[in-house]
Amino acid sequence: MNKVFLIGNLTRDPEMSETNSGVSVCHFGIAVNRSYSSGDGERQTDFFNVTAWRGLADNVGKYCKKGNKVAVSGSIQIRNYEDNQGNRRTAVDIIAQDIEFLTARNQNSGDDFYDAPAPAPAQSPARKKPALESFDDDGDIPF
Repeated sequence: MNKVFLIGNLTRDPEMSETNSGVSVCHFGIAVNRSYSSGDGERQTDFFNVTAWRGLADNVGKYCKKGNKVAVSGSIQIRNYEDNQGNRRTAVDIIAQDIEFLTARNQNSGDDFYDAPAPAPAQSPARKKPALESFDDDGDIPF
């Protein structure tokens, strides 16, 4: 099973593009803090490249920007390539299957989606708690 869950902040604005066949793709990076500190008290951070496709890519490109906190679930993909000097390199990418936006709406500005007032929560009818009935307990255990 190849499954990864990451929560972090975007390190750059999402980069949108399309394949030759018109499929949306979005590339962005996230910084994820480790759960422990180093010996000098500093928290270590890991940086991941994330790729989202189709509608998910469109949503990230439209509603996210550098600094936003997101939760990404997806899979790890390892690819090999040759750099400009002819050296063989390995890159680790996260292929997103689901992304949840964790930055509060009021922390973003200049975007119609985030500037629109949040819908009022639906009011559910008040439920009456059932009354508890007392019972006679003589203390005998039947077993």
